Amino acid sequence: MRIGIYMDLRNPPDWQKPWPDFYRQSLELAVQAEEWGADSVWLSEHHFFEDGYLPQPLTFAAAVAARTERVRIGTAVLLAPLRLAPQIAEEAAVADQISNGRIDLGLGAGYVYDEFEAYGADLSKRYTTTDQRVREVRELMDGGVVTPPAVQNPFPIWLGYNGPQGARRAGRLGCGLLSINPTSLEPYAEGLTEGGHDPGIAQMAGVVSMVVADDPEEAYERILPHLAWQLNTYRAAGASGTGRTPSPLTVEKLRERRSTMGVISPMEVFTPHEAIAHLGRLSEGIPMVEAYCWTSIAGMPDDLAHRHTELLCTAVREGVADL
Repeated sequence: MRIGIYMDLRNPPDWQKPWPDFYRQSLELAVQAEEWGADSVWLSEHHFFEDGYLPQPLTFAAAVAARTERVRIGTAVLLAPLRLAPQIAEEAAVADQISNGRIDLGLGAGYVYDEFEAYGADLSKRYTTTDQRVREVRELMDGGVVTPPAVQNPFPIWLGYNGPQGARRAGRLGCGLLSINPTSLEPYAEGLTEGGHDPGIAQMAGVVSMVVADDPEEAYERILPHLAWQLNTYRAAGASGTGRTPSPLTVEKLRERRSTMGVISPMEVFTPHEAIAHLGRLSEGIPMVEAYCWTSIAGMPDDLAHRHTELLCTAVREGVADL
């Protein structure tokens, strides 16, 4: 199993750093993660979040590519319905050239009403549009249409689809699946067969919502305000366009429940040994080739973020190498 870091570049108002410093430090952490042993850097996308959530992942991917030599750099995910296929293909190809063939293009359908409104995209057709973007981008890149061409051909495309229907669609398109939900494996494999692909090519990867720390209980208490911020922004984004205002999750509520379900999975804090065991459980019975974790939970303290990244890319990576 490969281990990667996941960056959404949140810089919340309560803990905000000057933006040039924040971006510089984020790039430095990506470089440091490579030195520690990380296999990949994954980048996410959202728009108009108060904390500046990364809106253009391929732009930042090119910056990471220019400063690293070995790690693969992926999008998890680029919101495909918000862009035309030539834009996606050209930006991915340029980043692939800068990285000398280290880009993984993860595409997703999105779900936030305000983002679709801003880009003039149709939220109701987001899945069919995303499927079409995969076909179009593949034709543009693998067919040698875009210039400069990508280094990689065929170009690796992943789909961030959850649930059985999405998994089947990813399989039909012959894509890797950015989900580690075990119930997705069967429909994913069926979709690969239906699309004329060898089920043996099945690959699953995804975010694991955990932080690695020397003292998990102490770290969890310090992370709690940042976790509350993260979860509340996702809840607000999911409610956009509905007229609803979700009741905020507080630190006290999170402490009582220890974890909470929402748009993202529950977040846990583990020792390296516990993290290795957790990843082992998650990978049982599925072709899980990669796991990646947030480097930071919504601007959490730098010492926790750096130690988490170090432990993840060293002790945990070494412990799951044979999984």
